[in-house]
Amino acid sequence: MERNGILERLFKLSERNTTPKQEILAGLTTFMTVSYMVIVNPIIMSDAGIPREAALAATIYAIVFSTLLMALWANFPIATGPGMGLNAFFTYSVVLGQGLSWQTALGAVFISGVLFFVLTVTGIRGKIIDAIPNVLKSSIAVGIGLFVAFIGLKNAGLVVANESTFVGLGNVMDKGPLLAIFGLILAAVLMAKNVKGALIISIFATTILAMIVGVQAVPHSLKDVFSATPPSVGETFFQMDLKGAVAYGIFSVIFSFTIVELFDTLATLIGLSKKANLVDKNGKIPGLNRALAADSIGTMASAIFGSTALNTYIENATGIAEGGRTGLKALTVATLFIFTLFFAPLIQFIPSVATAPALIIIGSLMLSDIRNVNFDDFTEVVPAFLTIVMMPLTYSIAEGLAFGFISYTAIKLFTGRRREIHWMMYVITIAFFINFYMSSH
Repeated sequence: MERNGILERLFKLSERNTTPKQEILAGLTTFMTVSYMVIVNPIIMSDAGIPREAALAATIYAIVFSTLLMALWANFPIATGPGMGLNAFFTYSVVLGQGLSWQTALGAVFISGVLFFVLTVTGIRGKIIDAIPNVLKSSIAVGIGLFVAFIGLKNAGLVVANESTFVGLGNVMDKGPLLAIFGLILAAVLMAKNVKGALIISIFATTILAMIVGVQAVPHSLKDVFSATPPSVGETFFQMDLKGAVAYGIFSVIFSFTIVELFDTLATLIGLSKKANLVDKNGKIPGLNRALAADSIGTMASAIFGSTALNTYIENATGIAEGGRTGLKALTVATLFIFTLFFAPLIQFIPSVATAPALIIIGSLMLSDIRNVNFDDFTEVVPAFLTIVMMPLTYSIAEGLAFGFISYTAIKLFTGRRREIHWMMYVITIAFFINFYMSSH
């Protein structure tokens, strides 16, 4: 009873109509779907010259630190960490593309984190969210859903690259896609029957089946699943080169990190908060400023550890679908990631075809907000459509936002409805134009 009393005071479980069991299950589900970052992020960061073992440790420490902030300070059911897209930008655009050292790039990440923090404590980030019209808020959630589903379909091998049509259908008779289809149907059936832990059951069942049919290797010894010595972060800790970043004059790099991380985080937080019913009757998200501050502090910490800017993981949607509503879910995720320091080898035995079905299911669940789009108002239909469709097609939440914001402002302005445009929308639109210009030069 006392333990539940402490959890109640910390996380307000009753107020958000949840239980410790529900939150822990949701955290475990989120961990399962986001654990791939422990493998993928170090590989991408090592392409920039960062030692892979240090990159692995930095990834885990950044996830744990930032997610604990979300859990214990902001009380949000959100796991954060080094972001996909941002890590590719770090490695392939900044380091390899512009020829900067990874230490200088880490300096740029840290400075962008400082900018995030300033925007947060001054209230500007909150004002930006308040300025976003409801049609775009709803479109953001739907677009993220399609993006999540697209990632799942890609990881499942059901959607593949095609030289003629850009994307095409994979070979559905291959073992990988068949396993993903099995997991998808199993998860859908279990969810239709309201089985708790449906997604996690699907992930485990598909992983075991993948091992049976030979798609996934089977652990043969303790060394395959456990390491007594956790990987060291020593080679990257505090190696960021702030002077180098400033001396290089990389305004465009810092601006790009800032604008992409800012709007990726805003978009994902809005979408996930709506799915978790954390939005009040006025359309505001209580406690959002703390969540945004935690994100900005986490980005600074990530640079210190030796990794890239943070994202709010869209895979949080899997845990929210399992009932996650409080920071206890995030605390569970952070705790499990601490153990990955010792069980890092085990992560490789969860194949992408096992987690892909969960992403596809969540993508379908996030389509419900489409009902909030006024299809009788063409000035809102087009921006909504562009926001939704450009996220998966450009493989970027921020790019989808850019098309949505710019089209909304332009169409409202040129149809004589400028009174419906918040002044902040002009600022955001100009910022996106600047980012497009800098990205093209």
